[in-house]
Order: sequence, then C-alpha cells, then structure tokens
Amino acid sequence: MKIRILSLFFIGLGFSSFAQENLSYKKPSAEIMALADYERAPSVSMDSKKEYMLLSYRNTYKTLDDLNQTEMRLGGLRINPVTNISSTVTYVNNLKIRKISAKNETQVSGLPANAKISNVAWSENEKKIAFTNTTNSGVELWIIDVASAVANKITSDNLNANLGSPFSWMKDNETLLVKVLPKNRPALIDEKKDLPKGPTVSVSDGSKSQNRTYQDLLKNKSDEANFDALVTSELYKITTSGTATLFKPADIYAGESFSPDGNYLMLTTIQKPYSYIVPLSRFPQKSVVYDLAGKEIKQVNEVPLTEIMPKGFSSVRTGKRSMSWRADKAATLVYVEALDEGDQAKKVDYRDEVFQWNAPFTSAPTSMMKTQQRFGGISWGNDSFAIAYDSWYDTRNTKTYLLNPSNPNEAPKVISDRNSQDIYSDPGNFETKKNEFGRYVIATENGNAYLIGDGNTKDGQFPFIDEMNLKTLKTKRLYTSKIKDKKEDLMSIEDYKKGEVLVMIQSKNDYPNYYFRNIKSGKLTPITAFQNPFESIKNVYKEVIKYKRKDGVDLSGTLYLPANYDRTKKEKLPLLIWAYPAEFKDKNSAGQSDKNPNEFTFPNYGSFVYWVTKGYAVLDDASFPIIGEGTTEPNDTFITQLVDDAEAAINAVDNLGYINRKKVAVGGHSYGAFMTANLLTHSNLFACGIARSGAYNRTLTPFGFQSEQRNYWDVPAIYNGMSPFMNADKMKTPLLLVHGEADNNPGTFTLQTERYFQALKNLGAPTRMVILPKESHGYAAKENILHLLWEQDQFLEKYLKN
Repeated sequence: MKIRILSLFFIGLGFSSFAQENLSYKKPSAEIMALADYERAPSVSMDSKKEYMLLSYRNTYKTLDDLNQTEMRLGGLRINPVTNISSTVTYVNNLKIRKISAKNETQVSGLPANAKISNVAWSENEKKIAFTNTTNSGVELWIIDVASAVANKITSDNLNANLGSPFSWMKDNETLLVKVLPKNRPALIDEKKDLPKGPTVSVSDGSKSQNRTYQDLLKNKSDEANFDALVTSELYKITTSGTATLFKPADIYAGESFSPDGNYLMLTTIQKPYSYIVPLSRFPQKSVVYDLAGKEIKQVNEVPLTEIMPKGFSSVRTGKRSMSWRADKAATLVYVEALDEGDQAKKVDYRDEVFQWNAPFTSAPTSMMKTQQRFGGISWGNDSFAIAYDSWYDTRNTKTYLLNPSNPNEAPKVISDRNSQDIYSDPGNFETKKNEFGRYVIATENGNAYLIGDGNTKDGQFPFIDEMNLKTLKTKRLYTSKIKDKKEDLMSIEDYKKGEVLVMIQSKNDYPNYYFRNIKSGKLTPITAFQNPFESIKNVYKEVIKYKRKDGVDLSGTLYLPANYDRTKKEKLPLLIWAYPAEFKDKNSAGQSDKNPNEFTFPNYGSFVYWVTKGYAVLDDASFPIIGEGTTEPNDTFITQLVDDAEAAINAVDNLGYINRKKVAVGGHSYGAFMTANLLTHSNLFACGIARSGAYNRTLTPFGFQSEQRNYWDVPAIYNGMSPFMNADKMKTPLLLVHGEADNNPGTFTLQTERYFQALKNLGAPTRMVILPKESHGYAAKENILHLLWEQDQFLEKYLKN
C-alpha cells in the first residue's frame, strides 16, 4: 500500500522524475504581474550645498539580451572584452537635473542616443558632472554642465573601465585623469583555437592558509595573458574641452588618488606574479606618489602576493594597509601596520599601529596611535581631533576613540565601547561636511560635533540627532523623530544654527521622498514627490510581530495579510516564511529588532510579499538568529536553533489565529536557501520550501563559510552535520531549487544546486530544479525574474495552497 501511495505521489508531481521539462519562459498570474511589472522611480544625487539634484533613470529590469554578452572571467572580474567594462554593470538610460528650489526638473540635453550611462561623478566644485557611456564597441567620457543641463562627449569610445571607473576629477575642475586603452594592445588568446604549450602547475611550499572558495579566478597562462591585455591602460590628462595629454605609459593601474591639495597623485599598480587561488585584490601591488608633472616623488608601499593568510576574521596581511590621504591635511598619507604579524591567534598588547607620513616623504613616518583591537578606520576633523575605531570579531566588540592627531603622546579617549551587534546602543555616525580641500571631515560648530543615529529601541525606531561636546564628551539630544505612521530617515544636517535637516520620509503606502525638516519649528518642505507604483497592495495589512523562541530569545518578523482579510473571523490561511539566518554572540543582541512597520512595502523577487495578493499570509524577514555565547560558536548548535526559530515563527502567527499550520512554506536566497534545505531535512514543520542560489555541501567550502571561521578539518562533524547534501536521504518534503547559471558568489557555485538535486532525485525526494540562464548570484533579467515568479507561484499553488 505504501508503495502504491508513493507511486501516485510521483505521478502527481507534474514533471518527469527521469527527464528534463521542455519549457519556454512563462509569466506569473495577473495579481503578481501587477506588482512585478512597474516603472522604477529615479535615484537622486544632490550636491553638498543642496542647490541641485541629479535624477538618474534606469529600466526596472535588465533583459536576457543584456546578459547575453561576450564575457571573460579573470582574476575575480567579469569583463566584456569588446566594450572594456564590467559585464555586470547596470546602466542608467536618462538623466535630468533640477534646481532644488524649483518645482520641475530639466531634461539633460545632448545625451547619447540609446544611452548606457555609468560611473557618474560630480566635480569638486560641483559645477560639472562626468559620466561614461558604453557603445557597442567601447566606453566614452561625457561631461554635463550642471547650470545649463547640457552634456557633451569629450572622448571616443576608447576608455578602459575593466577595473572600475576609468576617470578621476583633478583639482582644477577642468581636467580628468583618464584610463585609455593602449594603442598597441595585444590580441586576446582564444583557448579554443590556441593549443596550450604545457600543463598548468601549482605548488604549495608547506605554509598554512585559510582561503575561501573564490569564483572567476585565473586558471592558466592564457588567462594571465588575457588579464594583462584587458586591464592594462595608459593614463591621460583630458580637459573638459577634449584636449588629451599622455601622463603615464601603459601599466595596470588599480587605484588613482589625488592628495587633498591636488598637488600629488598616488598611483597603485598590480604586479606579478599572479595567483590561481585568490582574486586580483590579493595580487602584488606597488604604490608610488607622483607630482602633477608625472615625476616620481616616492614609492610609498609594496605589497607581495597574499595567498597565505592566518585563520580568523580579525586576521590581516602583514605590511602597510589601508593607505590613504588624510582628509584634513594638504598632503599627508595615513596607513596602518599589524603588530601581531596579522595573526589574531597571537597574544599581544596592541594589534595595530597607525602612522602618518607627510609629503614629500623626505622624513620618516610618525606613529599616531596604537589599537588594542583591529584598526577600523579614522574619521578626520582637524589638527586637534579625529575619531578612530577598532573592533574584534570574536567578541563583536567595537570601540570609538577621540584622538589628537598632533600629539601621539596624548592617550586617545574612549567615546564608545559596545557590542557591534547591539543596535539599541548604537550612538550613531558623526555628521560630515566639505572642508577647504573639498574632502568630507567631521562637522563642528562651537566645539561640538554631531551624531545622527537610526534610533532603534525595544519600543520602535526613533531616529535622532545628538550634539557632542568634544571636551567633555557629553551629548545633548537635539531632535528625536516621533512622526506617527511614517518612517523618517535623517540624511544630513544642512544648517546647524537654523536647524535645517535633509530627511527622507516614507510609509507603508508612501514611496520614500526627500524633505527639508526644520527641527526647531517642525516645518516640513517637500523636495521630491515620487508616487507609489504598487497601488494594488496599498490596503494589505502590515504589522511587525514580536514573539519568543523556546529558550526566551526575542524574535520578530513583518506580517502581511491579504487586503480584505477579516482579522476577527480569522480564516485559516496558508503561511509563507522568508528568512535569512544571522550569527550572534549573545542573546540580547540576537533579540533586538530593526524592523519598522512604516517602511515602504517594496515587493521584489527576493521576497514572498507578492503572494499576499493571492490569499497567503506572509511573514517576511523573520528572525532566525544563531547564537554562540562565550567560548561556543553559533554553528555548534546550528540545526537545533534553526528549527527552534522556525517553530517559534509558526507558533507566533498560529497563536494569532490566522493560519493553518499544516500549510506553511519556507524560502530563502543564498544562506537562506541553505537554511531552507536544512529545515526541510531536519523538521516536519513545513509542507514545502523554495531554496534559491544556495550552497548545500559544506565540504566544498572547506575553509570557512558565512560567519564560520573554522575549517573543515577543525570541526568535520559540524561541516557534515550542517550540509543538507550529507543528509539528503532524510529529505522527503517538496523543494523548489533555483540557481543562476553563472553564479559569481564565493561558495555558491551552480554545481552546488545541481549536485544536491541529483542526490535528492536519486533518493526519491520530490524536487524541481530551475537553472536561470545567464544569471549570477542576484537575478537581473526580466524574462528570468518573471519566470521565477511563475515557477514559485505554480509550486506554492500545488504543494501548499491546494
């Protein structure tokens, strides 16, 4: 009898368990299409004085044709060798400018036909905007005059954008430093036509390291030659009128940084030997400072190939790191060096030392401070103060210091000492403003600095502005946002004396828009008026619910109910849970919530919110903390905590009386997909699940994954126990597996889904696998996204709703 029932079940799957299904692209139902097929609002960029704004428009989705381009994957890059720009770029197709004091925007005239705009950058004086346009054969440089809103092309399509933005504005606001394709660039090697001259050989010298499973790496000498050809550029000075002068000959320029006074340029170039096990960011590099005539002033750094790294997220390489110009000085470099050889396992009093080095670098660098934890950066103020940060991953501790850069003998004062995951204690970020060099430094008024905070509390979110006295370090609350039924984000302080602040306000049904808020009078002046493109869900019920896990940990999730659902009659609905696990070191931080019910409801392919229009209850962004307190690691009890999180979420919605707990589905993307497969394997809580772009066999990511620092040989039982692939024989619940054909995320190789599906199929589990053509880790093409929504809709209607 059991055999008969099982046979009938497989017949009812609707697809063959022995062959592929020939299927063309489908579109989801009308209810979902009404949300998925919308017009995207423009993105907004404002100048620092808030006089002008630039509105950038792009298509809601890419197309499959956009993804179907020539591509080479080298050193961690994905490059279109025809156009010489990343093959993953999302282009803007139109630009408009608006004077903020005016009501209407102005169409930028002179834009290229069929524009593919990227790398948009304002000049330092904010009177011009540069951008690149990609043609069918290359990348051009264009300039917009902001006042007239007129665009002009200043180069042909011969720029090299394969390593990112191909230009940098110079101090005079009339000249740009531009990467141009070498005139004698060698032809690319076609491995299909050119026979190799020998085998590929890699060697280990016996040193231990902890390298993640990176994608798109170099594989052989042909790849090395193609990498050289594609990323090598000549550097030109090009004026806004189009006059070009060679500045530096061909080299692999990976970083170009002008000193704040504009008199020096630090150029970082990639050197050999290359690596087949790490991406280009860990290739050898050399940094040299030049004057504006191109004369070498000083080689300031040389970094060897970094294939060998100590274990742990707080470990770093040796040598000078994080070298950059000090924002409040004319020409001073700042960098940090490890005092523990970069190895977090070593016991030392101080982990890092910070140095400063004044141009023209004829004198030795001087020490500025030492940090007890790993250096986390500096926000500059002036000669007498700066704010420094350090942190330690294992304890999740972060400290903030008040530092006197001019007196290294003056001990830094601790401003904040807290758990980085404790969002309720977050003091906020220091407000910045442009200084005389056009660089952003900490804003001060009468000896006070200002902090803008998100304001998450146990009672809800209340963004704030604090004034901090830099002598006493005491703070005074200037403003707390307590606007009802809306969410107010504090963006920047525009006038400290008048109390003018740039804010963004949104609600469940109101698209996020910009306003000027006077925090003294309360007056609100609108700047933008973008409309809600999702009218069909304006009447859905939305609530942040809070509940507890069986061990007392506080959890939360955003609950959506259909528009006409009667919460008094409480019809039993099927429930969809979308989640992503997060690791914590303590229960208090794990139980905190940053969810806001007044956040605009923006459905996208990355959630289940669409299905509230089809009669489902949806618990979105449900809390799935994995906690490891003290000396234990979160993953020591990963499966147990995962199941407890899921059970608590189902119980919470069931206790409200809204659902049929026998009709619950779970879904997730990436690590959320890993979560989904484990929940279906190790619990009987769910009727089905949807797992997208996940990794299911942790032996294929043996040197760490997500927040796991230990390698497979340290804790083989944990790697095996957490791997759904290793437990595939236990999984009998219907599962929809989806993956992009060209996944570029470390660890989530498409092979992970293919092998997991083969295991489930051969073990008799009801599973459907969908591979989306041309897609990487995040999906982009409209055809694929609409088909994904159709697949999920069909799957849920079959295995959950009905």
